[in-house]
Amino acid sequence: MQKVAIVTDTVGCIPQEQVEKYGIEIVPLNIIFGDKVYRDRIDISPGEFYALLRQAKKLPTTSAPSPSTFLEAYRKASQQAASILCITLSSKLSGTFNSAQMAMEMAKETLPGVIIELLDSETAAATEGLLALAAARVAASGKSLTEVVKTTKSVRQRVHLLAMLDTLRYLVKGGRVPKLAALATSILKIKPILTITEGEAHPVTNPRTTPRGMKRMLQIMGQKILTGQPLHVAVTHADALDRAIALRDQIAAQFDCAELFITEFTPVMGAHTGPGVIGIAFYSED
Repeated sequence: MQKVAIVTDTVGCIPQEQVEKYGIEIVPLNIIFGDKVYRDRIDISPGEFYALLRQAKKLPTTSAPSPSTFLEAYRKASQQAASILCITLSSKLSGTFNSAQMAMEMAKETLPGVIIELLDSETAAATEGLLALAAARVAASGKSLTEVVKTTKSVRQRVHLLAMLDTLRYLVKGGRVPKLAALATSILKIKPILTITEGEAHPVTNPRTTPRGMKRMLQIMGQKILTGQPLHVAVTHADALDRAIALRDQIAAQFDCAELFITEFTPVMGAHTGPGVIGIAFYSED
């Protein structure tokens, strides 16, 4: 039995083989189409979700997991270790952190003796996943909860996300950007690149084509990494596997990667951004 078990949510986009390798407990967020609720990656796969999204007359909504769902994840994790680190997506983007915190309080009575620490990733998508994987690797090496938390916080300071949207249509339909911005995007064919800093999404630049956008993401990536240090990289996509493969191959050719994999962009975020998103999550080794 190892000293620390890791719990995180489905927004982290961690590939299933990595989940199984490190015994990570994954808590699903909810996706609501009309009167039907789907648990992310349990009741619906990313492929199934994007197929429904393209046909939907009304956009789906999303919701955080309940505290009881987190509590069950803590219970399962406690069978692996006496200490638990739970990493959630940014508390500024979702109520997931609050649910995890409520479950932590509930666990004081239902899971006596189990130590639980909660960490706000201050990010989302594959950047959150990279944090959870970094924590899981340290935990698997037999380190204490204090050491696992220290390493994860260190990675949190270095991890970056760049995501290029194929369209602003879904953000506009969801009421998240002015309609004028969508009109400009339609006319100019802009492919906005976003990042997440201090827990919130921010625009970076607005290339006009996908190839230019991919090239620009690689340029920005090169500016943010530590020279001479191997990289941990996750290429994420929303029903755009061909682009993800092309981007992965370019990264492999240009950078020294200790870790490089492709993963599917979580439908929970895809509900707001739409299909076609392509992104890079990365950090340099310390």
